[in-house]
Amino acid sequence: MPVFTPGRRWQPPYYPFKREPLNRRILAHVERWVKGPLWGCRMCGNCLLQETAFICPMECPKGIRNGPCGGSTPEHCYVDETRPCIWYRIYERAFALGRQEKLLEVLPPLDWDKTGTETWGDVVNQVRQIGVKKVVGGLLSRDPARRAENWDAVFRPVRQPDWWQGDSEYHPPGYTEPISELERRLSAGEFVVTAEVAPPMSTATGQLCRTVELVKPYVAAVNFTDSPSATCRMASWACSTMALQMGVEPVMQIAARDRTRTALQADIIGASAIGIRNVLCLSGDHGRMGPPPMGRLDITDLDSVQMLWMFRRMRDEGRYLDGRPIKFPPKLFLGAAASPFASRPEFQALREHKKVNAGAQFFQTNLVFDPDGLEVWLNELAKRDILHKVYILVGITPLKSLKMANYMHYEVPGVTVPEALRKRLEAAGDGAQEEGVAIALELIEAIRTKEGVNGFHLMAVGWEDIVPRIVTEAGLVPPAPAPQPDTHQASASPV
Repeated sequence: MPVFTPGRRWQPPYYPFKREPLNRRILAHVERWVKGPLWGCRMCGNCLLQETAFICPMECPKGIRNGPCGGSTPEHCYVDETRPCIWYRIYERAFALGRQEKLLEVLPPLDWDKTGTETWGDVVNQVRQIGVKKVVGGLLSRDPARRAENWDAVFRPVRQPDWWQGDSEYHPPGYTEPISELERRLSAGEFVVTAEVAPPMSTATGQLCRTVELVKPYVAAVNFTDSPSATCRMASWACSTMALQMGVEPVMQIAARDRTRTALQADIIGASAIGIRNVLCLSGDHGRMGPPPMGRLDITDLDSVQMLWMFRRMRDEGRYLDGRPIKFPPKLFLGAAASPFASRPEFQALREHKKVNAGAQFFQTNLVFDPDGLEVWLNELAKRDILHKVYILVGITPLKSLKMANYMHYEVPGVTVPEALRKRLEAAGDGAQEEGVAIALELIEAIRTKEGVNGFHLMAVGWEDIVPRIVTEAGLVPPAPAPQPDTHQASASPV
């Protein structure tokens, strides 16, 4: 298995935002000349090669540093089809080397004060701090455990700064009573249904309100997307606020793509203050998926795993990323997306495991059309002993036509529509919509009894008026919610 993995330098290296001393500038030049050809190094100043099977994750067009996105495939990157998914390569090598558990560590976002600078100096300083003799003796030891401990003592402080302190452990919520009505229902063992509603493309909210009122009796909560496919719509937090005013439990989606770490923290404090409790953390579709003119495409400041880690610490430890205390922390029920069919099931299970460790309390999956394939993914999660640590809501959509099915199968990353289902829609002709509803009901019936499944997430994609029928015919109409007087009120802070 090769150690060197030259990258195609289609993304240029970073350069520092400040003037460094001469000795560090010389060291940075040498590091760039050496690591560039060997690993495609972009000089991020926050090197993770030891943890990512010596393949640089900064070759990912999204700049994601904690595993593949939901569009990962063995064939190619969904953003740039001329190159492979770099995270698929990392997982492939790590599994082959038996180092896959290393990938569970929650790695930090870039410290932009260090981008363009060298990392070798930090390693040298850490060696000096431990003691050169002790480090050399530990690395030459015949005891594998001592060698690993010595290696970690040198590199962990370099890759895990004090302001981050990521690890590979599970962190249960720092509270005991349910924070939201959705969490209350799930923790009580109810089989729940949530529905997705697309925000409007203008300031008109009449249709949005009518749709929310339509699905309100049939679902436990309503999701509002956050500019999916990098295409601008009304903000998810605004739709969530209107849902609260209508007495509907919202799930606010928040995509990291469009926000810095400062904006994310500000948004989550504001959302919690107005009573939004359920938050679905997403890295977001790459800007390449959106219409021109393109915004910045080269980096995501935080990925979804890092967002979960940061929000969980804000909630449970009462601290901002920079260490400042939060006197009245946000109240959050944290969710994440799961993609059972994006790549090999064991790869996706590891990725989902990492999200649970970081803070994910519920998953809403990509669309599922293959119950047997879902079973394989669930089995991989069970092997990792995380099914009891997270609630799973399986994504379901009624297919309106063969055209829609083909689009889902060929164009939507992480979604596969089996050929048998596409043939059924083709044979149905003008009755394709009814066939699509029948398929959705069959999928629900086949999936609902699987171990680890706690409910469904209906994504009707502009066909929200079908939701009541599907929920009713599937026998999933929820009981009336229990009174929760404090759940949707803004947090009162002493003056």
